[in-house]
Amino acid sequence: MKTDINKLREVIRHHERKYYVDDQPEISDAEFDKLMRELEELEKTSPDEVPSDSPTQRVGGSVSLGSRIPHRSPMLSLDNCFGKEELLAFGDRVNKILEDEPVEYVTELKIDGLGVSLLYENGIFSRGLTRGDGEFGEDVSGNLRTIRAVPLRLTGADPNAIPPVLEVRGEVFIPKHLLDEINVQREAQKETPFANPRNAAAGSVRTQSTSVTAQRPLDIFVYSLNYVEGYEFTTHSEALEKIKSLGFKCNPYTQVHDSLEDVVTYYDEWVAKREDIPYEVDGIVVKVNDLSQQNELGSTAKSPRWATSYKFPAHRSTTTIEKIEVQVGRTGVLTPVAILAPVKLAGATITHSTLHNEQEIVAKDIRIGDTVVLERAGDVIPKILDVLKDKRTGSEVEFSFPDQCPSCDTPVQRSESEVAIRCVNAGCSAQLKRRIEHYASRNALEIEGLGPATTNQLVDNGLVSDVADLYSLKSENVSKLERMGPGLTGYLIHEIERSKEAAAAKVLVGLSIFHVGETVAELLIEHFLSIDALSQADAKSIEAIPGIGPQIAESVCSFFTQNHQLIEKLKAAGLRCFTEEVAKKPPIIEDSFFTGKTFVVTGSLTDMTRTEASTQIKTRGGKVTSSVTGKTDYLIAGEGAGSKYDKAVELGVSILTAETFLEQIKEN
Repeated sequence: MKTDINKLREVIRHHERKYYVDDQPEISDAEFDKLMRELEELEKTSPDEVPSDSPTQRVGGSVSLGSRIPHRSPMLSLDNCFGKEELLAFGDRVNKILEDEPVEYVTELKIDGLGVSLLYENGIFSRGLTRGDGEFGEDVSGNLRTIRAVPLRLTGADPNAIPPVLEVRGEVFIPKHLLDEINVQREAQKETPFANPRNAAAGSVRTQSTSVTAQRPLDIFVYSLNYVEGYEFTTHSEALEKIKSLGFKCNPYTQVHDSLEDVVTYYDEWVAKREDIPYEVDGIVVKVNDLSQQNELGSTAKSPRWATSYKFPAHRSTTTIEKIEVQVGRTGVLTPVAILAPVKLAGATITHSTLHNEQEIVAKDIRIGDTVVLERAGDVIPKILDVLKDKRTGSEVEFSFPDQCPSCDTPVQRSESEVAIRCVNAGCSAQLKRRIEHYASRNALEIEGLGPATTNQLVDNGLVSDVADLYSLKSENVSKLERMGPGLTGYLIHEIERSKEAAAAKVLVGLSIFHVGETVAELLIEHFLSIDALSQADAKSIEAIPGIGPQIAESVCSFFTQNHQLIEKLKAAGLRCFTEEVAKKPPIIEDSFFTGKTFVVTGSLTDMTRTEASTQIKTRGGKVTSSVTGKTDYLIAGEGAGSKYDKAVELGVSILTAETFLEQIKEN
């Protein structure tokens, strides 16, 4: 019996690979389904436990959304090139570091999906993570198991050639032609359609239910061997061949080139054929092939120096404006949005485009009924580039901006000092909904499961009147909402509870204070150390922080003056950043190289972020500002230093390389 089961499993694995990886099926779907049913019946009657790598075990397993699991090595993002000149500049940087050694380049199509890493131990799929923030990813092993092109057990001609530990990285995607089919199902279930194949892939992998993921037509291309034990390779292309031999699906259009001119030819060929590619591609990836050269080139804090993304031109199309609606944002700003006749663009059906503000409408003379040129910048954000006025028939209607908030009917406020038109009603429900969405967003507290649909219901049903009310939600109330069963309710409550551990800067971003984004929030917390201390500061002391101007200082003071009750509710809810003991500032090192000098940090540093570099300077008695002036003593120039570098040269400011700066840190 055991031998029969194992043989049957091997047969099914063989046919899975032929169908899902090699795209060369040897049997019909009906015959494959028959084999699977036979295996399921045998496993039901077998006394042995079903192994995790059995083909029947694809649905199930762990999904730990919100968990932070460290990657074996950082999953860095790629720098982008937007033209031949920028690509050649990338080549010049490579040649400079390698001192003009011969360089081979590998090119591959840049799939627009969700980056993941797959770990195998003794040939068995062990764990799968999303990219996350590059340092930490989310455990989505259970959902990745449902993808038929992900092998649960590695295969090969020689079973002894399977590495004991191996980690690969790849891109999960959904074919373009299947997006409409998925969205029809979502609309039937009163769910928001996915905007594009990438969002569909990401949403499918990051859902809490493996059964939902299993129903989605997910696929994967593995593009690199990140870690392996027992093998050494000299080139990236050689490692890819090993990956393929073990049963992974790799993109068939990867090529090796002797020069960047050949890379440009490859790029031009695929630009011409991009509409015929069955999956969404937004450019090509160019990598140095030799692995020893990759090691010599190294990486910045964010990107490898041995690879770049050569982006395709943005997609464009024409459509008509059917109407213009006004939406209310979290800060009360009214934003006009064009409702468009549906148009296919870059693999997605586009129906909306922001018009930004009233001045944009006037400047472009945009009217309801106009035919417009639409572009997806970065193949993500739809933007109206131009109005085709020669297409006008005379039936077009000029748009008048409302004098009252479309949500609460409060008279809007116009100001000579800014373009934005605002609703100033603090109780406006539309603002509250957007503030809660922002509070739960990835840049703020990262509360998974708290999207627009759930937020709307929480506000409309009177369950929350501010973000602090999220922490007093009861399962029995939330579970009564539409499409919120016990499972989703429990997960949402868990995510809200987990958000209490968020860092102070994240909470500060989430509070929707005018002009306070991630950078400003980090500066404020770095100086005041806690939200409590910041809330008690006056505008003058806030403005004294380098990089903080009078407008930001006034906005911060105004917020805390007007929202004292909200802050007290958040403290009472038990958020860590309020309840923990305030951190102590590190002691200042006196008489160092940095003491009394003014620095500007620009570009990417190899071993630390710019914020960390600023902290190192300040603890050594230096001052950090954001602009290069005649009072600047030193510019610290990392990779990609731009206009600030030019300004420093113009003013005769001394320039430190990232390496020299790190040496000074070590010596002082």
